[in-house]
Amino acid sequence: MNNRVRYLSAICINVLFPWLAYHLAYPQWGHLGALAASTLPLIAWMTWDLLRFHHFDALSAIVLVGTLLSLAVSFFIDNAHARLFEEPVISGLIGIAFLISLAFPRPLVFYLGRSTVAREQDGGTAQFEQWWRDNPELVAVIQKMTLVWGLGLTAENVVRLMLDIEWKDAAWIAGVSTILRYATYGGLTLWTFLERRRMKRMSPSALPAKRA
Repeated sequence: MNNRVRYLSAICINVLFPWLAYHLAYPQWGHLGALAASTLPLIAWMTWDLLRFHHFDALSAIVLVGTLLSLAVSFFIDNAHARLFEEPVISGLIGIAFLISLAFPRPLVFYLGRSTVAREQDGGTAQFEQWWRDNPELVAVIQKMTLVWGLGLTAENVVRLMLDIEWKDAAWIAGVSTILRYATYGGLTLWTFLERRRMKRMSPSALPAKRA
């Protein structure tokens, strides 16, 4: 499997397949069983990717952790009212995890970046490790991205949680919450793309580029 196919497969498995598994399982197994079903594509992908390519998919791991946390919450409190608060709480914890990771030698965005480069080119893991050791600018960018994503995810989910508490019975709240979530992820993704381009213009060696 070439790198482009592996990259597209990762997007499908991390986003599309868990969503499909959840919605297919929900009518028969309910919310709790559907959440459990949505973890199966992630577990299967991570196992196959690790055994076949010796590659640990950090993005899949983060998605899986978020789903498992939702599953644990739903196991103890399985009702519609609790689920209103479940997603912003879990996503907010992931944002906090980004911020906490700044205290460690390698923050969370380091592992996401390394996983991306490993998928883009052969020997990408070792190459990214070398870039990390040799380029202080890359270290600064990774730390900055971790901070921005952590603050963005945490703030977004605090706002969503406050909206859910204040207007928990309003019919429109679910739509507003969904729009806010996608707007935040879209804004953070666009900022990350622009930041990467800016760093490449300033110092082409500061950030990894795809191999032709």
